[in-house]
Amino acid sequence: MRARSIGAAAAAAALALVAARDLVQKKHALLRNFPVVGHARYLLETIGPELRQYVVTSNEEERPFSRDQRTWIYASAKEENNYFGFGTDVDVEHVQGHAYVKQRTFAGALPDLHDPQSPLPSAKVLGGPRGRAKAFRPASVVNISAMSFGSLSGPAITALNKGAALAGAMQNTGEGGLSPYHRNGGDLILQIGTSYFGCRNEDGTFSLDKLKDVVAGAPVKAIEIKLSQGAKPGLGGLLPGAKVTPEIAGIRGIPVGEDCASPSRHTAFHDVDSMLDFVELLATATGLPVGIKSAVGEMSFWEELATLMARGDRGVDFVTVDGGEGGTGAAPLIFSDSVSLPFRMGFSRVYGAFAERGLTDDITFIGSGKLGLPENAVVAFALGVDMINVAREAMLSIGCIQAQKCHTDKCPTGIATQDPWLVRGVDAPSKATRAAVYLRTLRKELLKISGAVGVAHPALITTNDIEIMNGDYEARTLASVYGYKDGWGELGPELAQEITTLLTVEPAAPREAGTDV
Repeated sequence: MRARSIGAAAAAAALALVAARDLVQKKHALLRNFPVVGHARYLLETIGPELRQYVVTSNEEERPFSRDQRTWIYASAKEENNYFGFGTDVDVEHVQGHAYVKQRTFAGALPDLHDPQSPLPSAKVLGGPRGRAKAFRPASVVNISAMSFGSLSGPAITALNKGAALAGAMQNTGEGGLSPYHRNGGDLILQIGTSYFGCRNEDGTFSLDKLKDVVAGAPVKAIEIKLSQGAKPGLGGLLPGAKVTPEIAGIRGIPVGEDCASPSRHTAFHDVDSMLDFVELLATATGLPVGIKSAVGEMSFWEELATLMARGDRGVDFVTVDGGEGGTGAAPLIFSDSVSLPFRMGFSRVYGAFAERGLTDDITFIGSGKLGLPENAVVAFALGVDMINVAREAMLSIGCIQAQKCHTDKCPTGIATQDPWLVRGVDAPSKATRAAVYLRTLRKELLKISGAVGVAHPALITTNDIEIMNGDYEARTLASVYGYKDGWGELGPELAQEITTLLTVEPAAPREAGTDV
C-alpha cells in the first residue's frame, strides 16, 4: 500500500515538473497555454503516419505505394499467395488514367510459365549495335536500380546484390561508388555521377585510370553516366563530414570527416557533343556498353542527342529514363513534387525523339520510377521500354515498411540508415532470398500478362494493346494518349522474331546472367 502511495506521489511530482516546465518555456505556444495535455498533440503528430497507414486509409488510397501494392510485393517476396479475392478495389469505370490491358482470344507460341526462374531476357543486345567489345544480352529485363552504399546500409546493399545474383539480374551501384557490399555475386552496372566517386582525382575531377581499375576488379557489365534522377533533377548534394566514415571515404575517394558537395552538373563534359566524346572514351577504354540516366525536363537536350547519334559515328548504348515520381533520393519537397516529368510523359517524349530518326532498335531503353508493379511495367514496355529498374519496390521486398524516414537516418528497418543499432535488424541472407523471389515473381507476372495479350515477351505488347481511362466511361489507346505514330514502341521485325524464338524454343545450353555475345 505504501509503495503504491509512493508511486502515485512520484507520478504527480513528475507531472508537476512537466507542467512547470511547459508554463515557463517559450518555444511552443500550445504547451504554454495547455501544459501537460498539449503533449498529446505532438504524440499524435508523431504517430500520425502510422495511424493513417494502418487504420485510416483505404487499400488503394495511400501514396507513394498503396496498401494493395505493398501487400502484393510483400507476398511475392515471401512466396506467399499474392492473389486478391472478391474483385478489385479500383473503381474501374471512373479512375482517371487507369490502364487496361486488352487480352487476345488466340495466341502464337508462348514461353513455359512453369520454370521457377521465370527467365525473361532483354529483346536487345546491350552494346551490340555499336559493336562494343563486351556487348551482351541482359538475362533479366527486371534489374535493381541505382541505390548507393551510404544512402542504404551495407547489409541492405548486400541483400540486394545477392538477390540479384540468385535471380540472374543486375544491380546498379548508384553514384556512391562500388563498395564491398556490391561484391556478393551479382552483376553490376557502374554508375558515374557528378562527383565521380571511386574514379576521381584528389581535386574531384574524373580519373580514367581509376575507372579502369574499378572495372577490372569487379563484375561490371556496363557503365551508366548519371545526368540527373527523378527525386532531385538538376540538384547537387551534400554529404556532411560527420557521415564520411573511413569506410565511405575509402570507397568514394574523399577525405575522412570532411563535407563533400556534389555539383549539379558534370565537369568532364559541358554539352551533348562533348558528352558523346566522353561516352566513346569510356567505351573504348573499357570495352563496356555505356549509357546515360536522366529525368526528363526540357527536350532540346534529347533532340540534339538524337540528331548527333543519327550520324552514326558516336552514340550511347542505352538510355535510362527516370520518372519524376522516383523517390529513393532525399530531396526538397518542391523537387519531389514538381521538378521533371512523370515517367510515362517523359519517356514517351524521349522515345519519340529517337523514333523520328529511326534509332530505336539501336538503343536499349531502360525505365525507372514505380515500374516494379506489373501494371506500370506493362505500360512502360508498351511505350517502348526494353528493361526496367526497380528501387523502392526492391527495398520493400527486403523489409521496408514505407516509414518515409529515409532522409532522417532513422529508418526503423535498418535499410536506409547507417545507425549500427538499426542496421543490425537486416539479415542479409534471408532478405537476399526475398529480393530474388520478388524479381522472379515480377518477371513471371510480365510473362503471364504477355501471354494474355498473345505475345511471348512484354516488349512485344504494343501501344494499341492498352487503353487509358479518359473521364467517365471513355478510354483511349496509349498511342492516342501519347501521340505515338504507327510502329512506335514496337521492336523491329528481326528483333521481334529473335526474342520470340529465344523464349519459345529451348536453347541448346543454359544461359547465365549477362552472357557475353
